[in-house]
Amino acid sequence: MEPALFLLKGALIGLLFGVPVGAVGTMTIQRTLAHGMKAGLITGLGSSAADCIYASIGAFGLTFVSDFLLKYQTVTSVIGGGFVIAMGVCSFIGRPHERSEPQKESAEMTMFLSAFVVGITNPAAILTFLFAFSYFNLAAGMTILHGTLLVLGTLAGTFLWWLSLSFAASRFREKAASHQTALSRIFGCLLFIFGMVIWVRALIGEA
Repeated sequence: MEPALFLLKGALIGLLFGVPVGAVGTMTIQRTLAHGMKAGLITGLGSSAADCIYASIGAFGLTFVSDFLLKYQTVTSVIGGGFVIAMGVCSFIGRPHERSEPQKESAEMTMFLSAFVVGITNPAAILTFLFAFSYFNLAAGMTILHGTLLVLGTLAGTFLWWLSLSFAASRFREKAASHQTALSRIFGCLLFIFGMVIWVRALIGEA
């Protein structure tokens, strides 16, 4: 298979896996409406970084890492779900920030890391990537170059989705300006619900 095909298929896989709007999607929309498109892109990039780690584990056959993460996925998911719930509560009871582009590097790093934590505390994503690689017949005979291109494609695909979502949300930023308090509570409720769903799934999987 031509190396370029690994890049293209990785991009397709990343795009398909990025489309479902879960906790990170909610965070991306919320931050875009509050702080602008740059904030949404930084948030999405954090999730893309987490996806790339899991894609790398699948692409390079790091079974000892995947086995370890899957063994403790319940604990990891509970931690991740608790983090999402905490963000939801803070969003609901907190006062909305002023609508401005994020200026401080610390604020941007917080946006990136919070999305990264949500993404990395979903070890079941490894199984999803393994299934996708198998479906596209990418698992057999993969070289280091092919695996690298596949991961880079995944990064490009997921980030393309976050770019599209941030751009779409930014179109409504002006209209949302006078409803920041209500939106903060709505997004807070959504994050709380997503966190609870993560907990329920983790507990059902453990039972």
